[in-house]
Amino acid sequence: MQLPPTVESASERPEQASGCQRLTALLERKLLFVTGKGGVGKTTVAAALALLAAERGRRTLLCEVDARADLAAFLEIGALDFAEREVAPNLWAMAMDTEASLREYLHLHVRLPLVGRIGPLAKAFDFVATAAPGVREILTVGKLCYEVREGQWDLVVVDASATGHIVSQLAAPQAINTLLKVGLVRQQTGWMLDILSDPALTGLCIVSTPEEMPVNETIDLATQVAEQTSVDLAAVIVNRVLPELFGRGEQQVFDGLGGHQRLAMLGEAVGGDVGPVLAAARLAVTMRRTSAGHLERLRDGIAAGVPMLYIPYLFSRSHGLRSTRQVAAALSAELGY
Repeated sequence: MQLPPTVESASERPEQASGCQRLTALLERKLLFVTGKGGVGKTTVAAALALLAAERGRRTLLCEVDARADLAAFLEIGALDFAEREVAPNLWAMAMDTEASLREYLHLHVRLPLVGRIGPLAKAFDFVATAAPGVREILTVGKLCYEVREGQWDLVVVDASATGHIVSQLAAPQAINTLLKVGLVRQQTGWMLDILSDPALTGLCIVSTPEEMPVNETIDLATQVAEQTSVDLAAVIVNRVLPELFGRGEQQVFDGLGGHQRLAMLGEAVGGDVGPVLAAARLAVTMRRTSAGHLERLRDGIAAGVPMLYIPYLFSRSHGLRSTRQVAAALSAELGY
């Protein structure tokens, strides 16, 4: 019985040879958005990428956009707010706040003093943001692009919104730029687009798992990003990839262990019932084959030049600093660091 192809390391995938330079340059960019369907490990991967960059000596800012992600839990730190703070050597973290971003914008560009709240202006902002799609998104993306433009950080990693909302955020500067032909806001969206549209500066990483629904959403999102935004798809990161249990020769031996007589003989040899163990092994092989099929479909559905990175199933708790470091180590191996 033929096994599905093994998931190789990045350096062993000949079909991705054209993407090798993009793989090694992933953390050399200035701005990385990390998105994915809920539950695939998006926040873990964002935290791991930031941690990996910081450990490689890059001054890194990690920003949480989705308040439900609880980025603090993955780094085992206190709650985050809009003011960035150092949480590890070379690593700072913050949480996005659109009202705080507006206050900062008004202070920098309209020379209004910084205050705790902006009172009636906040109500006006809420009204405008509700009536004009893209206003909240532009404050989020604008803050991130501003941090890149100021040059304080070697890398800004964004734990971005999930797949259903990320396109509207990335497309907001272009949408407003199209609507407004002159004025201060048009000038601001201009330099934002310059940053977002430069693949040497900005990239999007989509996190998926080898399952039907996440793969479908990843393929759909990759198409939407290409059609509706100017942001480069830097990589697809596949989380929770099951290892191959048997080699080909081992699989043949395993397949020959069926039948009550052989099971009884094997049980006598090891001094116990081996039936549950073999059943578990068959289940693991079946799951691995199914996930390999999803991986093949994902590879076929993504543009050939887009690298795919693989993170093995950790078989441990899903969040916390220990698992974040394990994911960072797996990404480091994939990137060849």
